[in-house]
Amino acid sequence: MNIAELLDGLVEGSLAKDVTDIKGIALDSRKVKKDFVFIAIAGTREHGLVYASKAIENGAFAVIYESAGSENFLVETLGCFQQEVKDLSSKLGCIADRFYQSPSKKIEVIGVTGTNGKTTCSQFLMQVIPDSAVIGTLGWGEKGALNKTVNTTPDALDVQQILAGFVELKKKTVVMEVSSHGLEQGRVNAVNFKGAVFTNLSRDHLDYHGSMAEYLAAKLILFKRPELQFVVVNNDDKNSESFLAVTHENVKRWAFSVKGNTNSVTENVTVEQVNYSLNGIEFFVCWKKQSVFVQTKIVGDFNLENILAVITVRLAQGESLASAVSRINELTPVTGRMECFGGGDKPFVFVDYAHTPAALEKVLQGLKKYCSHQLWLVFGCGGNRDKGKRPQMGAIAEKLADRVVITNDNPRLETPEQIVDEILNGFEGKNYQLIQNREKAIQSVINQAEKQDCIVIAGKGHENYQDIQGVRYAFSDQMVVKKALLERV
Repeated sequence: MNIAELLDGLVEGSLAKDVTDIKGIALDSRKVKKDFVFIAIAGTREHGLVYASKAIENGAFAVIYESAGSENFLVETLGCFQQEVKDLSSKLGCIADRFYQSPSKKIEVIGVTGTNGKTTCSQFLMQVIPDSAVIGTLGWGEKGALNKTVNTTPDALDVQQILAGFVELKKKTVVMEVSSHGLEQGRVNAVNFKGAVFTNLSRDHLDYHGSMAEYLAAKLILFKRPELQFVVVNNDDKNSESFLAVTHENVKRWAFSVKGNTNSVTENVTVEQVNYSLNGIEFFVCWKKQSVFVQTKIVGDFNLENILAVITVRLAQGESLASAVSRINELTPVTGRMECFGGGDKPFVFVDYAHTPAALEKVLQGLKKYCSHQLWLVFGCGGNRDKGKRPQMGAIAEKLADRVVITNDNPRLETPEQIVDEILNGFEGKNYQLIQNREKAIQSVINQAEKQDCIVIAGKGHENYQDIQGVRYAFSDQMVVKKALLERV
C-alpha cells in the first residue's frame, strides 16, 4: 500500500505520487521504523509535528499531519514526503482500518458502554465466549495474557492494530469496552460493531463532558452505528429508552432486568427467586416462558446485572438459554471488581474499583444486606477529576457504612487535604477516621475489624500504582490486603 492508496478520498485534490510500500504507521515517533508513515495529530497539549524530525530519523519516509496548528511548523523543511490532512484526528480510524485491511469486518466485535460494569461485563463475556478476546481497562488480549493499555479504549490506530492481531490469532469474537471519551474522540470510528451493550448511566467524567446530557450524548454514539445487528440494554436504567430510540430499525433489540421490567420492543430477559450471599448468587433466569437455574460464586447485588447482561448477549448471538447459562457457573471474579479476600476466622475484605457515587452505593447496599456485623469502608477520591462527586460519595459512605476511613486515592496534582475537605462536605457528622496513608488505612481497618465484619476497599480496584504529584508509585490494594490479613493476629 502506498500513500495515495492510504489517503484515497480523504484529502482534497490530487495526491503527490510516492510509490514507496508502507511498512507501518505510527503516532508515536519512538515506534517508527524504516519505511513507516508518521502521523502527526494536533493534541490538546502539543502538535505531533514536534516529533516529526525524530520520526524521520527513526526511518519514516513520509509525514501525514493535521492542518490545525501546523502553521507554526516549517513542514517543508522536513526533507521527506509530507501530506496535510484536514480533520486528521477524525479520519485516523479510517486510515488505520484501511492500512490493516478492515480487521473488524473479519471478526465479531461487541462494544460495551456505560458508567459502571463495562470491565466486568467484558471480562465475563471473554470467559464464556469461545475463541474470544478483550480490549478494555485491564488491557487487551485473552484470559491470563492481557497486555497493558493506557486508556480504556485505545487510540484509533492501536485499536485497528490490536484487532488485526486478533484476526491473525483466529479469534472469532472481540469484546471491547467503549468509553465516552473514546466515542467522542473518534477512536472507534472505523470499527465494525456487530453488537452493542449498555450497562447503566450515572455521574462520571463531568470534568470532561460538562453535563449529564453531553455525557449521555457521547454514549449514544455507539448505538447509532448502522452496521449493528443487535443491541442489549439494561431495562432497569431510566436511560435505556434513549439507547433503544437511536438504534436503526433493522437492529434486533434485547433487554435485561433484575426487577422484572419488560419492554414491548425488545426480547426481555428477567430473573426470579434470587438469593444473595457472601458465597455468591443463585437465581432463575427467564426468557420466553423458559426458566433455568443459575448458581455462581460471583458476589454483589450489582453483579447480577452484569451476569444477566452476559446471558442476554449470548442469547443475542443465537445461543439457547441452556447453552447461554452453561458456563456462568464457571465465572471467576474480575481483578479489582468485588475481589474477595479473607473469610473464616478473618473478616471478608472486598477490593472494588467503585469510584463513582452510583458504584459506591451499589457495592455498600449489596454487602450491607448479608454482612452479619459491621460494614467498613476505606475510600478516597481521585484528584484533577470531577470534584462534584466527592461530597456525594461522602454522603453515601456516611449513610451506608458502619465505619468509614477516608484515605488517599490518586491525588494526582491536587493536595490530599483539599480532596478530603470536599469529601467531608457530604458528611453531616464526624463518624469517620482520617488516615491519609492508604497502606496504613487498610492495615488499620483489617486489624480493627472483627471476624464477622465486612470491609470494602474502594476506588482503585485493579490499579497497581498511586499517582501523587505527577509520579506513579507502585501500590496495590490487593497486595496490602493480603499482607495485612496474613499478619493479623
